Amino acid sequence: MTATGKVYLVGAGPGDPGLLTLKGQRLLASAEVVLYDRLVDRKILSHAPTTAEMIDVGKILGEMGRTQSDINSTMIEHARKGKQVVRLQGGDPFVFGRGGEEAEDLRDAGVPFEVVPGVTSVVAAPAYAGIPLTHRRLSSSFTVVTGNEDPKKTESALDWKVLAQLSGTLVVLMGWRNMPSIVETLIANGKSPRTPAALIMWGTEPWQIAVTGPLSNIVDLAYEKGISSPVIAVIGDVAGLRETLRWFDNRPLFGKRALVTRTRTQAGKLSQRLEALGAIAVEAPTIEIQPLDDYTELDSAVTRLTDYDWILFSSGNAVEAIFDRIDALNLDSRA
Repeated sequence: MTATGKVYLVGAGPGDPGLLTLKGQRLLASAEVVLYDRLVDRKILSHAPTTAEMIDVGKILGEMGRTQSDINSTMIEHARKGKQVVRLQGGDPFVFGRGGEEAEDLRDAGVPFEVVPGVTSVVAAPAYAGIPLTHRRLSSSFTVVTGNEDPKKTESALDWKVLAQLSGTLVVLMGWRNMPSIVETLIANGKSPRTPAALIMWGTEPWQIAVTGPLSNIVDLAYEKGISSPVIAVIGDVAGLRETLRWFDNRPLFGKRALVTRTRTQAGKLSQRLEALGAIAVEAPTIEIQPLDDYTELDSAVTRLTDYDWILFSSGNAVEAIFDRIDALNLDSRA
């Protein structure tokens, strides 16, 4: 009888691959099956072994895709085959995700599971836009709601009248489609039209776009910037701090695409340096360093280095090649 495997409900974070937790990365590295959401960055998926079965279970609004029941059944099926399964979800699996429902089904099926929290976009996207959700002078609390239902519905699950009266910060997730109605409802229920607001698209990603302005015309400003889903809204005085505290999208190479053509083993370091400056590094190695079939001529030159006044190296690869031969020939590089 095959021993039952285990399912790990792992939060992949808000988008930036660097925000994946160490535990999440370790579990991915040993996964046999990975079920991942649409918005999970491909660099995060690269931590999984090449032998792992990768299953895209992402959902796109308005399109047919895997049902939640199908996703749950797939996890259970693979775990019962003794597999180590990672269910990779954007953000945190227990914050406006289906992690709770998935955990319930796993429990009912008798499948062992663990929950690995992730960095949620609730705090990460505003932080990357230069907006703290709380601030000693401006806000001592924040409220998070989902905006994927129209607030004008007769039976709304949220009391927008109460939300409009809150003095702290209001964060609205998944609300772009209903944003005009949300803004109108908040103002109609007493929220000042002059309240600072921000809309952040693709938060923490190199193509992040953020716009700030008064609540009354924040949607129009967003249209002008070409903003669309996925969007997080931040409503409250803290949104006014963006221009002072922005750090992510004002880096010198932010949003620029940089093609890195170095060898596959060398591209990573340069890509990291470019990304630190805000660039989107695209690795496309065009060269490969291979050993020589015959070192006779090179070794002859290396043994006569003292005969030369100058030695010109065409690249760092040439330096490494020469010193490798010096070591192989048991020569003293100081001579």
